Amino acid sequence: MKFNPKSLTILFVLIAILSACGGTQPEEQLTTDDAVLTLAVGTMVAGFFGTQTAMVTPTPPNTNTPPPTNTFLPTPTPYNTLPPPATWTPTFIFYTFTPGNIQVTPSVTGTLPTPTVNPGSLAHGCNNLAFIRDANYPPGTEVAPGESFVKTWKVQNTGTCDWKYTYTLTNVGEDHFGSSWNTLGKIVAPWEWVELSVFVDAPKKEGTYTSYWRFTDGANPFGATLGLTVVVKE
Repeated sequence: MKFNPKSLTILFVLIAILSACGGTQPEEQLTTDDAVLTLAVGTMVAGFFGTQTAMVTPTPPNTNTPPPTNTFLPTPTPYNTLPPPATWTPTFIFYTFTPGNIQVTPSVTGTLPTPTVNPGSLAHGCNNLAFIRDANYPPGTEVAPGESFVKTWKVQNTGTCDWKYTYTLTNVGEDHFGSSWNTLGKIVAPWEWVELSVFVDAPKKEGTYTSYWRFTDGANPFGATLGLTVVVKE
């Protein structure tokens, strides 16, 4: 509320009038109405000055500080800096032993090893021969007693020089067939295939018979052994 000087002046005039009136009468002659009026004026003056005092008295600032808010630290997470352990896997190594010209290869299934002849050991100088297949009369073929036939093998020149015209076959071991043969009669270059044949007569008695031959340069046999096995039967 804004302070008004005019209202204050009117209030002081009213107080002065009442005071003058009251001063001319003895204290014992104050009437009830005068007392009530005096009391009302005093109450109004006290209320007026109380209001003005309240208006000009500044309101003290609020000094209450709100309590601090509790802040909880995060829960620490354990961290493992050690690397995981390595996984060990066993490795099996199979060793192939080669004593001289014989290769012994162990089997994974645990069966007994089978000796295999090294083809390189069959060579003589630059000459060598590999057996390819039986062109006819495979092992176990039945023939009649005393039957005449021609046995043929397919072979390959695995050496490093040509086979000459004069190369021929020679019997090794026991000859049950009374065999005979011709010379090669042509040139066979390295890695070429050719057929070699012998003329045989089957034995006259029943039974199973086997004979072997090798190729030769005229003096030195070389290459794989060529075999013939037949069953003589009536």
